[in-house]
Amino acid sequence: MADAFWMAFAFVLIIEGAGPLLFPRRWKNYIMQLSQQPLSLLRQIGGVMVTIGLMFLFFMQ
Repeated sequence: MADAFWMAFAFVLIIEGAGPLLFPRRWKNYIMQLSQQPLSLLRQIGGVMVTIGLMFLFFMQ
């Protein structure tokens, strides 16, 4: 179980790091645009992402 957690964590780091590594200018513009959004929208986006992640976990088992 712990091995699966660390493997998933490693994949998250790889995926999250690929944007700034490969497209630093686009990534910076994206972050700037994201920071201008209202908090309620960011909360909704986060909620959708968590829900999709939970659904993936549920259906993978």
